[in-house]
Amino acid sequence: MPLLILIFPSGCKTVPQLHICNQYYYTIHGQYTEGMYPNYHCKILPACTVMLSGPSWVVSSMDGKGMHGFFPYQILQLTYGPFHPTLSDREQFPFLYQMAPEDTSLPMAMVSLILHFSWNWVGLTISDNDQGIQFLSYLRTEMEKNILCFAFVNMISQNIYLYMSRAEVYYNQILTSSSNVVIIYGETDSTLSVSFRIWTSRGIQRIWVTTSQFDVTTSKSDFLPELFHGTLAFAHHHAEISGFKNFFQSKNPLKYSDEYLSRLEWMNFNCGVLASMWKTLRNCSSNSSLEWLIAQTFDMTFSDGSYDIYNAVYTTAHAAHERLLQPMDNQEEHLSNCMKMKSLIRKTHFINPVGDRVNMNQKEKLQPEYDIFQIWNFPNGLGLKVKIGMFSPYFPHGQQLHLYEDILEWATGSRQVDVDQCVKCPEDQYANAEQIHCFDKTVSSLTYEDPLGMALTLMALCFTAFTSVVLGVFIKHHDTPLVKANNRNLSYTLLVSLIFCFLCPLLFIGHPNAPKCILQQITFGVVFSVAVSTVLAKTVTVLLAFKVTIPGRRIRYYLIPRASNFIIGICALIQIILCAIWLGVSPPFIEIDVKSEQSHII
Repeated sequence: MPLLILIFPSGCKTVPQLHICNQYYYTIHGQYTEGMYPNYHCKILPACTVMLSGPSWVVSSMDGKGMHGFFPYQILQLTYGPFHPTLSDREQFPFLYQMAPEDTSLPMAMVSLILHFSWNWVGLTISDNDQGIQFLSYLRTEMEKNILCFAFVNMISQNIYLYMSRAEVYYNQILTSSSNVVIIYGETDSTLSVSFRIWTSRGIQRIWVTTSQFDVTTSKSDFLPELFHGTLAFAHHHAEISGFKNFFQSKNPLKYSDEYLSRLEWMNFNCGVLASMWKTLRNCSSNSSLEWLIAQTFDMTFSDGSYDIYNAVYTTAHAAHERLLQPMDNQEEHLSNCMKMKSLIRKTHFINPVGDRVNMNQKEKLQPEYDIFQIWNFPNGLGLKVKIGMFSPYFPHGQQLHLYEDILEWATGSRQVDVDQCVKCPEDQYANAEQIHCFDKTVSSLTYEDPLGMALTLMALCFTAFTSVVLGVFIKHHDTPLVKANNRNLSYTLLVSLIFCFLCPLLFIGHPNAPKCILQQITFGVVFSVAVSTVLAKTVTVLLAFKVTIPGRRIRYYLIPRASNFIIGICALIQIILCAIWLGVSPPFIEIDVKSEQSHII
């Protein structure tokens, strides 16, 4: 349930500077009672309230929009769930800040672990949403770099109706797959979590590689440790909070009347909790404590979400402290407190009591390091998370992963795991949907049946036909003064070269081969240079003809009948020499694209 941290409340007889209230749902319904803020008599809502919400990003987004709808510019929101890109949209959530860092190095960490154990044939199950697709993209990139294979990719639909119709398909995909290693990535409050529990409850035993969100050791009574034995979980690295275990292990429900204590699992000590009255405890010995609860279903280590809450409280305290040090204007205090707090939180950076750096500027946050845990199964249904290693993206390549090899324990009872070897298909082949066989790719090229090929052919034939008609007209009237005045031979050369230019695109249609690849470039280059040089020759001829009419000019000696032919020949020869040099230095070759389409070579 979300928490409210009240900052600078106005209208209170006693003005606290920082107070935590867990009765959030009173505010969303607008019921302001004296019990809303324990030990304080408040008449109106505080000038600024900091709300902690999570762990689901959907819940956080709904909480934020709902509260800002009731109390605009009076609520700041800190989320303790996993980082989600949607919540980083400043336009939708201008007053929301995520405590968790972005898991940009998580795919690299998982691939490093997979490489360490030579698991080159793994399955992947993710949520079918933006976050899951983004993770798939990053993970696929890392796996392709290291020549690793996906045995299957299950994308669990978030729509409950679609999920129910495909649940058996998801189950059979994992059941029939030959891969013993499956990566799980997604949120716990989702259909993916439901699938995960169904698979394990039906006896599917795999080496699950997942994140701390799927922390099965803190589950309720449905936790079956033997089904999760060997599971590997990645969690953000953080130092241990000094004194936390001793503080919690010494707690006894009879010594404290706080409501949250009554919600702990005191049934481990034969303490009953009445459903109607949370605060009523029965059969509890005064000597009961949480000392042995660590060996049951309660994990004494801070989870990622708990650590985010820990940092969120300190972040709020630091920002509130900075706000108290600033001068306050009573006339603008009510409206400006939250805006100033927003600015202060955005700029907050400090080192928390355990020695970790906290920076609220998302652009300046460092990539997280990861602790790697393994779940061990003990007799009598006891499960325990054991740290077996660490991953740091700041170490040199090859030294980023460090494992405690001597304490690794697998479900088979040994440190050896059966590995299904996979071979990458050649570039001219592709794997089938089950990734069991390789099939030849179909060679795809521009053909006359393709729309683009048909359009190109039609245009080439139309322009060729039009130019041929013009050439026919010139030939039919070759003895007329008009044709002779246009330099008949040059006109013939120009029209013929244009016809060949229009026909050159047909060389690009059809299956390519080496001779055609050479002719495509050279033919068009030479023919086009002849056409351009013909235009140049006609221009030079006209200029010389006008210059000759001036008396005393010797330029008439250059106006010989074959002068225009020399211009065309020289230009064509230059083009041929350039083409020959090009063929000798960098000859053309057939370029194929094998990545754009899975089953085709373009």
